[in-house]
Amino acid sequence: MASSLSKSSTLIFTSLLVSFFLTAESQQLSRRISQRSLGLRKEKLSHFRFYFHDIVSGPNATAIRIVEATRTNRTAATGFGDISMIDNPLTIGPERTSRLVGRAQGIYTSASINGMGLFMAMNYVFVEGKYNGSTLSILGRNAVMSPLREMPVIGGSGLFRFARGYAEARTHTFNMSNGDAVVEFNLYVFHY
Repeated sequence: MASSLSKSSTLIFTSLLVSFFLTAESQQLSRRISQRSLGLRKEKLSHFRFYFHDIVSGPNATAIRIVEATRTNRTAATGFGDISMIDNPLTIGPERTSRLVGRAQGIYTSASINGMGLFMAMNYVFVEGKYNGSTLSILGRNAVMSPLREMPVIGGSGLFRFARGYAEARTHTFNMSNGDAVVEFNLYVFHY
């Protein structure tokens, strides 16, 4: 009987041990997979050019201030701490009536006490052609008074999975009386 109990104990222990290793292996944090299994082929570099319409005035505003920071003498000129939510049109040309190719959705905030520097976190959501439904994500500093600004493209979705690159921004027009702006964006993006 002791021998039978010993065999049973050994069998149970072995089963538990095998079960533990199988479970532990199936719950790994990471594993290697092939690029092809995700549909990734040859990486390419694309250039996109469009116009970003930041409309802060009127009944059809697309950029709304959601936080207005407490003002001090030091922050009054820059709006330091103000936060705006955006859903700005992206068009093929600088005119508002130009063909819509996407939307810039996200936030920007005045992040500089001593100058006009915005922190921008936004997704360019494309609504046309083969890129319809795909997005590019931008995160970075926009020194709006500089003639040319550069911000990183940090990722994307859809046809832009694993995207990386940079965006160049140039102010096309700025209306001093109402704050509306049109900005030309050129994006250089590596993607699959």
